[in-house]
Amino acid sequence: MSGAGDVAHLTDRHPSVTPERLVAGLIPPPTFASVEFDTYRPDPGEPTQAAAVTACREFCDLAVQRRAGKKKLFGKREVLPGVGIYLDGGFGVGKTHLLASIYYDIGGGSEVEKAFATFGELTQLAGVFGFQECIELLAEYVVVCIDEFELDDPGNTTLISRLLSALVDRGVSIAATSNTLPEQLGEGRFAAQDFLREINTLAGIFTTIRIEGPDYRHRDLPPAPEPPTDDEVGARAAEVAGATLDEFDALCRHLATMHPSRYPALIEGVTAVFITGVHRIDDQSVALRLVSLTDRLYDAGIPVVASGAKLDTVFSEEMLAGGFRKKYLRATSRLLALSHAGRGTGGG
Repeated sequence: MSGAGDVAHLTDRHPSVTPERLVAGLIPPPTFASVEFDTYRPDPGEPTQAAAVTACREFCDLAVQRRAGKKKLFGKREVLPGVGIYLDGGFGVGKTHLLASIYYDIGGGSEVEKAFATFGELTQLAGVFGFQECIELLAEYVVVCIDEFELDDPGNTTLISRLLSALVDRGVSIAATSNTLPEQLGEGRFAAQDFLREINTLAGIFTTIRIEGPDYRHRDLPPAPEPPTDDEVGARAAEVAGATLDEFDALCRHLATMHPSRYPALIEGVTAVFITGVHRIDDQSVALRLVSLTDRLYDAGIPVVASGAKLDTVFSEEMLAGGFRKKYLRATSRLLALSHAGRGTGGG
């Protein structure tokens, strides 16, 4: 691979994540660092989008009121339970944009405690600090925003159900996004009927706001382009300062050596990711790790250039028909968007 000898590799990075870094990272990702409700552009043909903006604004006002509590005698305030909003919709309808807008709108320009995390980051936070300590950490927050709310196993179902219930009781409001209705969380992935109590508890916390519309990432975009060759990928990577270059299977093996909560640190400072030898994945654990990496690359706005199979063929038909179907479709949507962003990277 000519010209690729000096390019950095993700497989050479072994990041560690301290508890302090986890807490400091409870903010919207770089892609959504400057969004607000006014920059969301509702599709005139999809009235649920404009309605969702209104519902989110009302949620912000109510969350602040609930956090302030109810005034009692002698200047004391009674703690009022928090409220919940659940943004449900397909891929690319702007759910994360609205969730980040909620985060920035809460408190306006004043400093108030609030958090923004993916579902995986929240479970990791509870794992690092411990269940009760995590409650104490977040108990005085006005709002906790949770992106990509998905329940992958019974342990997470029980953990998050109890964590969010405890926070709501303490006056914390919860905003979440997902493409699965609360009462359907876990469906097709484990024996959800055995955990109906937890799932119903979660559903009871939220007011569900449905957002309809096509995936904005694919508006006016052509289908997945023909991939470049391995040599072309290597040569282009060598032209981009801050880029990384990795072989697909080696990268997948490297992802297995660390918890997905480390993936943001893995790609920190990277300007573009170049990958050779992409092929269809048949192992679900490998596929789910690639989904997590894709989400973090998308959050950070890092373009992807890849050789081998087209990026819309990475996940097998069997996987796309299974319980994680929506995860794989979201990842495919994001990979295609990142690959189109990468078409001009490195002279391509």
